[in-house]
Amino acid sequence: MHEAVEHPRLILASASPRRRQLLEQIGVNVEVRPVDIDETPAANESPLQLVERLSDSKAMQCLRRSEAKPMDLLWLGADTVIDIDGIIAGKPESEEHAVEMLLQLADREHMVRTGVCLYTHPAEQRYCCVVSTTVRFGRVTKAQAQQYWATGEPAGKAGSYAIQGRGAQFVAHISGSYSNVVGLPLYETRELLRAAAPEFLHNAQAG
Repeated sequence: MHEAVEHPRLILASASPRRRQLLEQIGVNVEVRPVDIDETPAANESPLQLVERLSDSKAMQCLRRSEAKPMDLLWLGADTVIDIDGIIAGKPESEEHAVEMLLQLADREHMVRTGVCLYTHPAEQRYCCVVSTTVRFGRVTKAQAQQYWATGEPAGKAGSYAIQGRGAQFVAHISGSYSNVVGLPLYETRELLRAAAPEFLHNAQAG
């Protein structure tokens, strides 16, 4: 009888089910340990600077607050925002707010920016990147935005939409990483894993 081989784990500092699903999609062994941090932008902080700072803070705080186990090797933080001409479109606070955002996105382009930060344990080496995807919405009427809100999907979503769900009906075109818009750019995350711990990625994808 062969003993099961325990591969090193990736610790994901996020409660997002989408990020976990994306990592599992490429065969990565994930354990979720979310952290609660203040995501308020600093004065004059750009969307790009914000996602880089928050992804770094999530990964580092998760590492420092958790009791690392022998097989814990990698700690991953990520943060995604919608950037409309340098202005951050956050999560909707109400139906009125969601409809307002969707109409603001209509018939124009916006950027989806995701910061990804990876720390190794116990050396605490840092690997980070920011990935941007251009998304263009088509026409969106107020009635359509209200109907979409009624589905419950926009609640808790940056920009009030989910491209992997019913929100795809508004997307006319994207340029760049699709998985980035969902919440985690898989190609770039894989490259960070390859740089930080190539043996982990090999074992994960072979397992």
